[in-house]
Amino acid sequence: MNKGQIIKALSGFYYIKTAEGTVYQTRARGIFRKKKITPLVGDYVEFSFGTEQEGSLETILPRKNELERPSVSNIDLGIIVMSISDPDFSTSLLDRFLVSVEYKDIQPLIYVTKTDIASEAEYNRVKTICKDYEKIGYAVILPEQGKTMEPEDIKESLQPYVEDKTVVFIGQSGAGKSTLLNKIDPQLNIKTAGTSKSLGRGRHTTRHVELIPVMGSLIADTPGFSAIQFDDITEQELSECFPEIWEKGKDCRFSSCIHQNEPDCAVKAAVEEGEIANHRYKNYLQVLEEIQNRKPRYGKKGEK
Repeated sequence: MNKGQIIKALSGFYYIKTAEGTVYQTRARGIFRKKKITPLVGDYVEFSFGTEQEGSLETILPRKNELERPSVSNIDLGIIVMSISDPDFSTSLLDRFLVSVEYKDIQPLIYVTKTDIASEAEYNRVKTICKDYEKIGYAVILPEQGKTMEPEDIKESLQPYVEDKTVVFIGQSGAGKSTLLNKIDPQLNIKTAGTSKSLGRGRHTTRHVELIPVMGSLIADTPGFSAIQFDDITEQELSECFPEIWEKGKDCRFSSCIHQNEPDCAVKAAVEEGEIANHRYKNYLQVLEEIQNRKPRYGKKGEK
């Protein structure tokens, strides 16, 4: 049986790339549809073929992770693209993206765009925020203010992080994901669109998910989104997605402390003393309350 990775799914066809670099066009066996299993871009699979245009996807190998929005699996690195303005830089949105990748055990990288058109005040505000994230241990790429990043500069800054990895770009529409990829490789010619003036957010431009070989990696340019749901994370798991809160939480009086209203909470004390950034704790509580207030999901016959 032949093995490879799905690099594109389009119109019922799955395009599988082998280790040798050959791409085969396949269709999934009917058994997947019967079992309601959908192959995802990024899946490692086994397949058979008659020709390069006539193959059959036979088996999906175990996934190490997957995202629903965008639908990609086996991701090593999540590049979270945040713009300084238009749309404005939001720590609330950034932390939601970070939670989504931390929960899936995806290595995050924060990349800030539109620094070339940022005012000094805007730039300095975001620079201060970025230092908070670097202190936590997150990798941040913040280009110089007023300087247009040339393709070689972008490649040089990203290369150490992306090589030999399956990479997904995540971020709000209009933040500059597609523009960034086009600078990395102009031949990609990924469509871009500006920010909608009426909605204040970018128009979606990427129509399907595809893994593209760039800089020794496979990179997916995916639709931007800002509405992130946390349907699977429990109250106890959430702090694990905030590394500094998880670490400080080990000193709480109660091992089950969720750092909300409990006495002798080391996390709340660390916030008051400035060891944990106030905006991080505020965003943690916001997500925690969403988890606590979400409606229960029911399975068949009304069972939870």
